[in-house]
Amino acid sequence: MKILVTGGAGYIGSVLVPKLLGHGYEVIVIDNFMYNQTSLLDCCHAKKLTTIRGDVRIKSLIKEQLKKVDAIFPLACLTGAPRCDLDPVGASTTNFEAIKTILKFRSKKQPIIYPSTQSVYGHQDLICMEETKVKPLSLYSKLKVKTESLLKEAGNFIIFRFATVFGISSRMRLDLLVNDFTYRAMTDKFVVLFEANFKRDYLYIVDVAKAFSYCLENFGKMKNQIYNVKLASSNLTKIELCEEIKKQIPDFVYEVSEIKKDPDRRNYMVSSEKIEKEDFFAKTSLDAGIAELIKGSQVLRRNQFANI
Repeated sequence: MKILVTGGAGYIGSVLVPKLLGHGYEVIVIDNFMYNQTSLLDCCHAKKLTTIRGDVRIKSLIKEQLKKVDAIFPLACLTGAPRCDLDPVGASTTNFEAIKTILKFRSKKQPIIYPSTQSVYGHQDLICMEETKVKPLSLYSKLKVKTESLLKEAGNFIIFRFATVFGISSRMRLDLLVNDFTYRAMTDKFVVLFEANFKRDYLYIVDVAKAFSYCLENFGKMKNQIYNVKLASSNLTKIELCEEIKKQIPDFVYEVSEIKKDPDRRNYMVSSEKIEKEDFFAKTSLDAGIAELIKGSQVLRRNQFANI
């Protein structure tokens, strides 16, 4: 089977693509390498990998590559609310219009597995199931909701609503909450918390990659569904997250600010019961991810690794 992965040199793609190659799949990656990343260099020996430096908004490019593949993982995205706010036109054309192009030119037989986000739930006081009414707060999450609607209309899809991802990638991001706080704990030893009691869920990046492979292998019984994907028992406030980090970095100090508001006001609890009934479970603990990030902090420097 041959898979098209747009944005395959990004944070998730840089972990996913090697896993797909390891499973024996052929992979075509389209990425514009907008962060000058070198994340797929260690895969270039693989005969089953094709890399294309290109923009997913170029319709002729997408049309031509879709003729060659059996399945589509459209990861290309301006990811996160701050990044989309910096370039709303780029966000709309990349995160939404490019998916419309894929749906226009793909065969109805080609499965598409799409990474959405639990950000679509916004601010909720209940446990969010896949059927819960979405309340997107940012342009980023609003575009995800619009794209989900496109896919539901087109059919032959699986949509993941991923929790906040953490862990090391060769195209690292230090603007994600666990990654950010752990790096700050190691380098600054200090962080100020806004909206400190707001909750969200978390998910290790390798478990993200495993979700794609698992659902592709089980596509027939899982298709045309949305699945929340998260680590069990990972619903934590920012204070609770800092306490988890503090267990491994005892001299880390945090302070709660009651004055300034966090521009990202997400606050929710999410159930992953639906995908767990399909026998998929996220397995890597937050503690293990923090330990990995502590090691990685010796390699990283902040100005290289963020989406803004």
